[in-house]
Amino acid sequence: LAGDTTGARRLCQAVLAREPANAEALYRLGLLEMQEGRLEAALAFIERARSAAPGATRYGFGLGQALSGLGRYPAAAAAYRKVIEAEPQLPEAHFGLGLVLQARGDLPAAVAAYQEALRLRPEFAEALNNLGNCRRQLGQLPEAEAAYRRALALRPNYANAMSNLGAVLPALGRADAAVALLEEAARLEPKAPSHLVNLGVALCERRRFNDAVAVLEKALAFDRRIPEAAYNLGLALHRLGRIREAADQYRRAVALKPGYAEAFNNLGDVCRELGEFDPALEAFAAATKADPASPVAFNNAGGLLRSLGRMEEAEAMLRRALAIDPNSAATLNNLGNVLKDCGDLASAVDCFRRVVSLDPDDVIAHSNLVYSLTFQAADGRTILEEARKWDARHGAPLRPLIRRHNNDRSAERRLRVGYVSGDFRDHCQTLFTLPLLSNHDREALEIFCYSGVERPDGHTARLERLADVWRKVRYLDDAELGEVIRRDQIDILVDLEMHMANGRPLLFARKPAPVQVAWLAYPATTGMGAIDAVFTDPRLAPPGSDSDYSERVVRLEDTFWCYDPLTAEPGVNALPALADGRLTLACLNAPCKISDHAIRMWGGVMRALENSRLLIMAPPSSHRGRLEARLAAEAIAPERVEIVPFQRRLDYLRTYHRIDFALDTFPYNGHTTSLDAYWMGVPVVSRAGQTAVGRAGLSQLFNLGLDELAADGDARFVETAVALGKDLPHLAALRRDLRSRMERSPLMDGRRFAKAVERAYRELWRDWCRGPANREGSPSPAGG
Repeated sequence: LAGDTTGARRLCQAVLAREPANAEALYRLGLLEMQEGRLEAALAFIERARSAAPGATRYGFGLGQALSGLGRYPAAAAAYRKVIEAEPQLPEAHFGLGLVLQARGDLPAAVAAYQEALRLRPEFAEALNNLGNCRRQLGQLPEAEAAYRRALALRPNYANAMSNLGAVLPALGRADAAVALLEEAARLEPKAPSHLVNLGVALCERRRFNDAVAVLEKALAFDRRIPEAAYNLGLALHRLGRIREAADQYRRAVALKPGYAEAFNNLGDVCRELGEFDPALEAFAAATKADPASPVAFNNAGGLLRSLGRMEEAEAMLRRALAIDPNSAATLNNLGNVLKDCGDLASAVDCFRRVVSLDPDDVIAHSNLVYSLTFQAADGRTILEEARKWDARHGAPLRPLIRRHNNDRSAERRLRVGYVSGDFRDHCQTLFTLPLLSNHDREALEIFCYSGVERPDGHTARLERLADVWRKVRYLDDAELGEVIRRDQIDILVDLEMHMANGRPLLFARKPAPVQVAWLAYPATTGMGAIDAVFTDPRLAPPGSDSDYSERVVRLEDTFWCYDPLTAEPGVNALPALADGRLTLACLNAPCKISDHAIRMWGGVMRALENSRLLIMAPPSSHRGRLEARLAAEAIAPERVEIVPFQRRLDYLRTYHRIDFALDTFPYNGHTTSLDAYWMGVPVVSRAGQTAVGRAGLSQLFNLGLDELAADGDARFVETAVALGKDLPHLAALRRDLRSRMERSPLMDGRRFAKAVERAYRELWRDWCRGPANREGSPSPAGG
């Protein structure tokens, strides 16, 4: 009656009608019930069979199977062990015990059980396959591979072993071989969704996301209840930028598997990208609840809270992640950024240095460290030294990948210029990219923009209209983007981010364009041999400072910045001191720029201007108390200080209505913030230093014809600010005139600035056309 379950059932029932205690008939009925999924009924029949024939060992084997199917693992293990006591040479009993132990999560014991089964039967392919699964779960990937290959040597068409081996190989760096194996497994068993899920994972590893989507959708068509299929389909859709569809699949995955921490975490990621911040935080919270031992979701929640300005909560979340994994590079980097935002720069740098010491190959920590040092360094050599370390560790290994460029070496032809940024959006960078792009000479240049923007907005759309070619590249890795840029035949590629957040220095290290330029992010060196030139201006980089740069120094005629406030509102108001009867001084720069050196100078000013108060901007956090204590140490009492939170741009600009004049930071001056102040009629007293970032005030004030407000020493800074504060008529006149002075200056002359940039591009291009064709990737000599 093989295959005829109905006939077998009738036969067993007929036997039992004559002999109600017939053990074999009871056992056979139990097996039939188990085969048809009625496990409780199966268990009842098998237990009756064991009662009828207590010495029949194989009935105990069936008992173990039924109990295991019901999830009663301790009882199942006991049943198998009893069988093993009676028949220790029975490989199936050891195999069954291994299955139970594996299901319970006792992987080392399961490995021992499978090994014993294999000792008794070396050709036991199923035991080899399951042994491989345990090894894989234990992270013993080479051993897992060996077990799967032994199973396949015994049974070459064993699709399960083939599929499992295919799931291991990507982690061993052999994704191509994995895809071939998994395709064969799917051919052998075309209706087995597990093979298709593993194939989808391998295709994602090979960044063949469209193919992965097709395969995973096929898996779900066979069985819509597989949470791993939905999760990996979400992953593939996510990488294709199909964000809402990805969110749908992650939600399906967690509906099918409520404790699916990875799916909750990824759902949080896509909700964040969609700007749905509350659902994102809810998803991260669900992930931490599902897997409280994993730092990943705590870290991601901390990163999102930081972007929302909720620094206290962000720091708490990140410290919870560190309590789980004190050496997590991602968490330490995020915590460093939170501490930097709160003004605790020394602790932030400690975080970044710790990551670098733990993992010298962590490119993000190295970049964070390079950028953070610009807030502390008193001279350009310190910044250059750290930037060169970055290049030696991360840029130099990519130099062998640099290929000769075949761009047309016609010196005067129309040039293809590419701009790379993740901040073509509502971001301070747009205040400067917009006036440049809108004034470019389209007969001389063809403009390509490579946008890594996470959430495009109205500013993104406006910038896109100014480009000849706009490419969305957020989901391309550096190698893929490099190939796109090469195919586009870009002549000059411009890095707008450098070592700041959203930067792609490893893209530029591959040198996908023959001429590469750094501009805008901040006026300092990248330290990279693959960057040919850095744009600056004569005040930021005075004669003799070229040795602070690894790149050729190109001084634009007037200014490094050309500013567009993007709004005429709010207007400039009258000098507040005339109505208030007291002076309001201010610094609206980020707290990380407020050094002890700056506070000492401010203290000198406020001691001399007794009827004054200080307004500063900082996020709500416990670090505010530390800032207040630092101010108090310089006799700036708490009652003379008002701290306002970070604000949306229009509200932030309205804050200048309360300010009479601003005190600059040092050694990193205000950049965009100072330009905002001038636009709002608020003069800034600055202190010029030895680094480019510390001469921003001098550069901007020179272009406004107000260089008398740029002091060359601490005492002079105090004298200048005090004199300004004591001359309210002069201060009021400055306020009335400053916006129009800005509009007339090179700082807002987009046409003039674009011409200067275009002349610099042309000269760099002519130099490349004149130079030897074999110099690709070598650093250019410094020059003016």
